[in-house]
Amino acid sequence: MSDPSTEILAAAEQELAIPVDQVIEMETEDVSVWFGQRKVLEGVSIAFPRKSVTALIGPSGCGKSTFIRVLNRLHELIPGAALAGSVRYEGRDIYDRDVDPVHVRLKIGMVFQKPNPFPSMTIRGNVLSGLKLSGMKRAGHDEIVEQTLMAAGLWNEVKDRLDAAAGDLSGGQQQRLVIARALAVQPHVLLMDEPCSALDPASTLKIEETIRALSKDITIIIVTHNMQQAVRVSDNTAFFLAAENEPGRVIEQGPTTQIFGSPKDQRTLDYVNGRFG
Repeated sequence: MSDPSTEILAAAEQELAIPVDQVIEMETEDVSVWFGQRKVLEGVSIAFPRKSVTALIGPSGCGKSTFIRVLNRLHELIPGAALAGSVRYEGRDIYDRDVDPVHVRLKIGMVFQKPNPFPSMTIRGNVLSGLKLSGMKRAGHDEIVEQTLMAAGLWNEVKDRLDAAAGDLSGGQQQRLVIARALAVQPHVLLMDEPCSALDPASTLKIEETIRALSKDITIIIVTHNMQQAVRVSDNTAFFLAAENEPGRVIEQGPTTQIFGSPKDQRTLDYVNGRFG
């Protein structure tokens, strides 16, 4: 008898046209989400290949941000929140009772829509704050600060003022500082919930360059309303949609070139061409 989980993974790989040698970092199977009695997501199954960028697109209110918070157990912190289905990271369900959510959030980091550094803390202190808050021990703090700021594309702009307050940075610089802070704890996956929505075009470009550079080493999942951004930064795309008074669902997913070039569903075609949303 075949293993059902193997069949599910094979189906996801086929749907996403993932090469057979591509390792799956995370995957969800039939995930449904509630806030109290209200169901906001239904039956979401997506595979996220390692060291790639997956964009989650769709109109406001279709559950994208809720879904991305499910991926590192932030969803469960909301009173009345509930979940069905499974979320597997490196093959194990992160919602198993014996899995430590703190460990999950170290390995699966999050960058939010608005930059949230500690404004009165120094740039250097912000980078290292994640280590201190988590109790994670890493030697060589000077090297960590330099390496993570370089990875976030910020080092050259701040290397001579690491003791300045993070609040003195521009919005785009603060967002890259937050990325550096997340990288300091060495995550395998980085979740990004509309990380450029509050930024100017120049800052957005720098964040996008950072995303592409980071994807050589870590898996990135990004929620975006910017269709051009999804095309520029992502390898794969999943399109979410919710009908009126219905929970959000994935309508179509696949390589980004397919979703934007030759989608199979008319609703996907209409959305990526700006006909609604």
